[in-house]
Amino acid sequence: MNTTQKKIALVTGGSRGLGKDMALNLARKGNDVIVTYNSKKDEALQVVAEIEQRGQRAAALQLNAGTVSGFDTFFAALQATLKKTFGTERFDFLINNAGHGISVPSLAATTEEQFDELMNVHLKGVFFLTQKALPYLNDGGAIVNISSGLTRFSYPGSGAYASMKSAVETLTKYMAKELGSRFIRANIVAPGAIATDFNGGRLRETPQVQEYIKSITALPRIGQADDIGGVVAFLCSEDAKWVNGQRIEVSGGMYL
Repeated sequence: MNTTQKKIALVTGGSRGLGKDMALNLARKGNDVIVTYNSKKDEALQVVAEIEQRGQRAAALQLNAGTVSGFDTFFAALQATLKKTFGTERFDFLINNAGHGISVPSLAATTEEQFDELMNVHLKGVFFLTQKALPYLNDGGAIVNISSGLTRFSYPGSGAYASMKSAVETLTKYMAKELGSRFIRANIVAPGAIATDFNGGRLRETPQVQEYIKSITALPRIGQADDIGGVVAFLCSEDAKWVNGQRIEVSGGMYL
């Protein structure tokens, strides 16, 4: 690999919300960035434009993170983009961020279809996307998997979602162990309640929910997207070169 080659980060679900902030923070650290989007192409291209305005190279690729059968097509497109836009065949940082929530009142109200949808995106998708990414991931790189504060504390209706995230936390330890010989680090970032359009923007749009979240958080405010991206960028930097197999919760101290 060319020693002057900039590091390249791949952020799934990078067109908006937390993923967008991760992409922008990685660019601020001097990394080139590839973001994926499921359906929001225009928003993804806007993120690309913002990154390019900062002097870094960027690209956007379509990816349905819950459809494993489409991953080979995605990696063919990724390989072409790496060569054309970045002049290389590999990248350095994989951030498995793409995902969504569901609004259900309880375990009893969760359907099998909802369960499978969450599993396909948040667990199966993460497992096989990472597996297929390994030949393209540079030694000495890093993987950051996005989890949730809901793996430490419970909230009614989030049982299926949190279970997938708990599984990814365990998976991340195995990634850290198995990829250690390549000096690829793997860590978890677990956001608390963040005011984005996640779950239909429920937290962002509901004052009563905001007041409740403030009341159970040591730092009494609502989390914002820009609370998360800097932590992800840190884990992809040399400052975090000895951080491996760890879960870092970024919640302002919820339910302490």
